[in-house]
Amino acid sequence: MRIHLESSNLVAMIAIALLTALLLAVKFRPATWRGVLFEAVIANVGAILAVLAFEVLTA
Repeated sequence: MRIHLESSNLVAMIAIALLTALLLAVKFRPATWRGVLFEAVIANVGAILAVLAFEVLTA
């Protein structure tokens, strides 16, 4: 099975990551830069996994 990531998938990853980071920031309100960095990493990993899961399901 081949996974083809296109520009629309990258836009979806960025949108999901930004939305997730915003929701995490509203919920947990990080006080340090480490908290912000951790939330950004979690948001980006979640976005990548969401787009890859969608690609696998629709392939």
